[in-house]
This record gives sequence, C-alpha cells and structure tokens, in this order.
Amino acid sequence: MLDQIKGLHHVTSMAGDARRNNEFFTHKLGLRRVKKTVNFDAPDVYHLYYADEVGTPGSVMTYFPFPNIGKGRPGVGEVGTTVFSVPEGTLPYWEQRFAEQGVTGLTREEKFGEKRLTFTGPDNDSFALVEAKGDDRAPWVKGGVPGDDAIRGFHSVSLRLRDGGATEELLKFMGYEEADRAGNIKRLAIKGGKGADVVDIETLPGANVAGLGAGSVHHVAFAVENREKQLEVRKALMDTGYQVTPVIDRDYFWAIYFRTPGGVLFEVATNEPGFDRDEDTAHLGEALKLPGQHAHMRPWLEQHLQPLDD
Repeated sequence: MLDQIKGLHHVTSMAGDARRNNEFFTHKLGLRRVKKTVNFDAPDVYHLYYADEVGTPGSVMTYFPFPNIGKGRPGVGEVGTTVFSVPEGTLPYWEQRFAEQGVTGLTREEKFGEKRLTFTGPDNDSFALVEAKGDDRAPWVKGGVPGDDAIRGFHSVSLRLRDGGATEELLKFMGYEEADRAGNIKRLAIKGGKGADVVDIETLPGANVAGLGAGSVHHVAFAVENREKQLEVRKALMDTGYQVTPVIDRDYFWAIYFRTPGGVLFEVATNEPGFDRDEDTAHLGEALKLPGQHAHMRPWLEQHLQPLDD
C-alpha cells in the first residue's frame, strides 16, 4: 500500500459559459480565483482555478469552459458529486444564501452522520456542502462570505460506478482505507489527512454510462508532496499494471494521469511549485497567465477570450 498520497489535490470539470462559471464560484460560493490561464491543448479555452487564498492542494476546483459545449449526461464511470467542507452549524446560512442567489437543487440530508446541503452548479454540476467537524483549514475571507461560514476546501468526491470492486482495490492500494458504508455507498478515507480525505464509491449496476459535457467532472487529482514522491507512485502503479502517462509540467504542479477500472480519470499532482510561481499572492488570478508554448498567442487571446469580470 502506498503512503505518498495525501488526499485530494484538485477536481477539474467542464463548463459552458466562462463568465457565468466565474461568477458562480467567486460570488455565490465565495472562493478565490487563484489562476486565470488557458487549456494546454486548446489555448482558445480558459482554464480557471478557484480555491482558498493561496490555492492549497485539497481546495482547488478548476474548469475548462468550452463555448457551445453540449450538456453532460450523468451516469456511471465518472465523479458524481463534488463535496466541499464548511464549519458545523453553517448550513442554514448557506441554504438562505443560495436561495437568495437563485442556486438550484437545494436539498438538506444526512449521510454518514454528517449534515449536508446538495445543490447544482450553472451547468447542472452536482455539488454538496458538508458540515465537517474539526476542519481548521483557513478559508478565503474576501469573497463575500463571512469567515466563520466560508468553505474550507474539499471534503470528498463520490464515484458512480457499475461495479466498485476493482476501483476500491485501487484506492486501497493508493493508501485509502474503508471508513464506513451505507446502502450502495462505501466510504474510503486517508488516515491523518488534511480535510480533503474522503472518496465515496456509489455502486449503480444498471445505470447508463456517463457522457462527458458541460457539468461533467473531467478528472480528479490526488496530492503528493513533490516530484520524487510522484515518481514513486508512478512506478508502483505501472508495476501493478496501470498505463500511466509520463510526468507532465502543468506550470503550477506536475501531473501524471491514468484511467481507473471503473472508467474515471485519475491524476496524481504535486503540491509544488504552487500558484504563486508567476504571481504575487496578493494578486493571484488577476492577470491572464499563459503556458510558455502559447505566449505568442497573447494578443489574439486577449481579444478573443470572454471577459470574466465587470
């Protein structure tokens, strides 16, 4: 069993309208946009990062907003719900805030002894807030949400699978342990993590396969401290039979990718070098930052990318 993985690093999803996506995460959820850059493979498309003040691993929600993209089709073989952690007793605040701001899909429920509020994003993305005990991570406090109520980072992701057995074994190999189960959901967690520690496997044997589109999670990334630890994980996965990409420089972290038995795309990302490598912390996410290979496109991109802010 591996011990290098320290919980979630980021979750990357697809969106339609970039401005609407930015407004939802920065104004409705009160997160900070910590990076405004472009997709490495499609530089005419933004890659937007939302997180806490500095983009701490385990707090980073990222999006590829493709104009005119079709809607995603929920199903198995994907991340179903992305769950954020909030302090105990704050769900009434969030329920009122969301109702006032027109957020849809609001439902209060309790799972695994935790109070949660489910809601949908602008592309019918599936989200939830969970009142997490003892989460002492520092929130972003300048996003319009009081610090005592603000999102701390991720709590968990759920995987929707026809058969969860092989993916469960993979997660246990990656250092997760079974923590609980309820009905068709099995909960796995990293011991001694930093808050973003949980993966739920929801088994849906008769469900249709998901279709990637707006509102779909593209991949979920797990955190390792540095490139040395990442290479150890890569070798262990390959020795186990997984087809893993070479290490790829994503400017703010180094990444490797592989497909799980259930069809979900996993990434293992380094905590280094971080989002302040090309911007001062006080001004994260303000300027358009471009990967080196796309720097020559700046004049065209600045004219053609949709403005995000008023």
